[in-house]
Amino acid sequence: MAYTGRELIAARCAKFFKDGDFVNLGIGVPTMCVNYLPEGVDLWLEAETGMCGCGPTPPYTEWDVDCADAGGSPSSLIPGGSVIPHDRSFGFIRGGHIDATVLGTLEVDQEGNIANWMIPGVLAPGMGGAMDLCAGGIKKVIVATDHCDKNGGSKILKRCKLPLTGAKCVTDIVTERCYFQVTPGGLVLKELAPGYTVDDIRACTDADFTVADDLGVME
Repeated sequence: MAYTGRELIAARCAKFFKDGDFVNLGIGVPTMCVNYLPEGVDLWLEAETGMCGCGPTPPYTEWDVDCADAGGSPSSLIPGGSVIPHDRSFGFIRGGHIDATVLGTLEVDQEGNIANWMIPGVLAPGMGGAMDLCAGGIKKVIVATDHCDKNGGSKILKRCKLPLTGAKCVTDIVTERCYFQVTPGGLVLKELAPGYTVDDIRACTDADFTVADDLGVME
């Protein structure tokens, strides 16, 4: 099946996961990743809300109200999964036990900085769990985001303008238009979404980037 838009983002992010990984999924598009796991890949999914072993999104008619993902939407539990105390959930994160996390964002930049908690003009309660995830020594911090904001401006910048959630922690950026790998030398364009060219990406991206010799297609 050929995916587009946010489905493509979620499906591409799911390809980063390895069988047996312990993974955290943030609010929004990241929570969709659980529905696109490659065949043969079984994960332990953790949600800051207090779930270990999240499964696919169930129909509302089958939802157990004690099981919710990071955004408060219905979730399920795989065999062996459990609802856990909030402090233990953050203990997994702060203790460096998470293999990968997928986060949404307002801005991300070519140095791997992420700003995803303060919306200009909107009162925000605080950074929430994203701060812990960015500072928890997680090997893979994957940003899943629309390439541009609602006004058409690039969300992938040379330098974040909003207050940072985490500094130089992002490893990969996936949008509905392409996939960038974050390296010590800057962003590398690794894959293009079907229908897009390198020139298209340059035209809608504020950040500088190089193009991989083995440039692929997002699937």
